[in-house]
Amino acid sequence: MKYFHYNDEDSITCLLCKHYCTLKEGRGGICGINYNINSELVNKTYSHPSALHVDPIEKKPLYHFLPASTSLSIGTVGCNLRCPFCQNYSISQTFEVDESVTYMPEDIVNLAIKNRCKSISYTYNEPAIWYPYAKDIGVLAKEADIKNVFVSSGYESKEVLQELPSWLDAANIDLKSFSHDYYKKVLKAELDGVLESLVSFSKSKIWLEITTLLIPDVNDSSVEIEKMAEFIVTKLGRDVPWHLSAFHPDYKMNETAPTPIATLQRAKEIAKSFGIRYVYLGNVLNDGSTYCPKCQTKLVARDGYRAEILNIEDSKCTHCGEVIAGVWR
Repeated sequence: MKYFHYNDEDSITCLLCKHYCTLKEGRGGICGINYNINSELVNKTYSHPSALHVDPIEKKPLYHFLPASTSLSIGTVGCNLRCPFCQNYSISQTFEVDESVTYMPEDIVNLAIKNRCKSISYTYNEPAIWYPYAKDIGVLAKEADIKNVFVSSGYESKEVLQELPSWLDAANIDLKSFSHDYYKKVLKAELDGVLESLVSFSKSKIWLEITTLLIPDVNDSSVEIEKMAEFIVTKLGRDVPWHLSAFHPDYKMNETAPTPIATLQRAKEIAKSFGIRYVYLGNVLNDGSTYCPKCQTKLVARDGYRAEILNIEDSKCTHCGEVIAGVWR
């Protein structure tokens, strides 16, 4: 795809995310890293990652996608949202690119091969804003039989969403709230745009999981959790895993209390009552294992980020034969 279009001799429109920023010559978009340079869209983070680690795939979090495998995780700087609770704010809310650190796409793929990673995860900050770099890595990764993962806020442009299934294998998308006002006034995005992206992912061949960070007095009311659960069941499907994670004070929300475990348990009960089959609690000590929704046989045992496949074969529970949604091998 072409990552921008011309408006006139003075400006272009960026096509990477739903902000569709209009950029005059020499100016950047809301993400702080895509600029109009000589009437071309230039991504200043291309080949310059800010973070590069080998992580368990469970850390993304993805629980139904190649469990017990490792993923080479890469991020840059910048973001197209302004979340006041961001735990990666030191890279997502800065626009300073360290050009002394250079990894071309082939370098990233070679690192994944060297570290025996089954996937590469585009994470830590919003990958949509550095999509040209991510895609170039991803295409080479597919040629090396390495899968690709997005960890995203779900604010990709419709053009990017149309192209992603050609090379992306899995995604964990944040559903940060079900309040239009909160998304618009605080996060500086539109809830409808995120919901549209979630539906697009769910209709594609990309494996989808969802994460919601539950923040006290922000998005943790039973009414709001019920709205999210209803959307997931009716628009995405009951087999989409939902990760309900605990908030810890950080960035601009250091005065907000951590999420009580009781809040997470209440949210899980609500999700289950709406028929969501796979619900997990994050950022707290709990049983994160996967169980068969039909016979309750333990399918994948988890202790923190350590996982072991126990009773899944050919995507089915070995005890009762129930089909278990996911990518298991």
